[in-house]
Amino acid sequence: MGAAVAQAIATGERRLVLADRDEGSAEAVAAGLPGEVEVAACDITDEQAVAALVERVGPLGALVLTAGLSPTMADGRKVVEVNLVATDGVLRAFEPSLAEGSVAVCFGSSAAYEIPADPVVDAIVDQPDSPDLFDRLGELGLLEHSGLAYAVSKRGVVRLVERRSKAWGERGARLLSLSPGLIDTPMGRLEHENQPIMADMITRSAAGREGRPEEVAAVVAFLVSDQASFMTGTDVLVDGGVIAAGHFPPQPA
Repeated sequence: MGAAVAQAIATGERRLVLADRDEGSAEAVAAGLPGEVEVAACDITDEQAVAALVERVGPLGALVLTAGLSPTMADGRKVVEVNLVATDGVLRAFEPSLAEGSVAVCFGSSAAYEIPADPVVDAIVDQPDSPDLFDRLGELGLLEHSGLAYAVSKRGVVRLVERRSKAWGERGARLLSLSPGLIDTPMGRLEHENQPIMADMITRSAAGREGRPEEVAAVVAFLVSDQASFMTGTDVLVDGGVIAAGHFPPQPA
């Protein structure tokens, strides 16, 4: 999805910096894009690497943070570290660079909507920089299953955006999250192989199919544009109706 976003927003009219933990992957994407495109290696869990990226970017135009781990890719602790803690760290690092018109879109997930609201859990994820974050999540058993940790981490991202948007607004900047559903990507296919229930979720959804990366990217391109100037502090769910179907399960004949 990150590659699709780059293709959607690379108009050739403004400088674009692509960052990836694997610099070679970013270079491969950059090779097909128009205009001034730079590539940087950055592991978002590395504070020094993030700081170097911030310095390289300079005054912030648009930031789109697509980095993340799915449940099959790591254990629960690592999933939370990358998806939530590192997202919080990246936003904090870029905040001094905010200017009038800056905007950031952080990738959440429809999985954030699949767990019930819990004020205890919310109070924990609302402090992603707390030194006892993992201890508190562990005490509740939320790190034992990477799928649950994933949903919790993405709920934390959605709440992070809601919580920080006022401070961004005071700087003339916007902050949003976008929650993709089941999208046809290598990461998505990996989860399909390990989570058979996903096929049923797609069948029951309004769209009846997986999404395509370019469909998500088109929404991102809108969100970072001036056309979305009144949108901030909210999550945009792009899931083909999967969550809606869960609210109204099939009734027995």
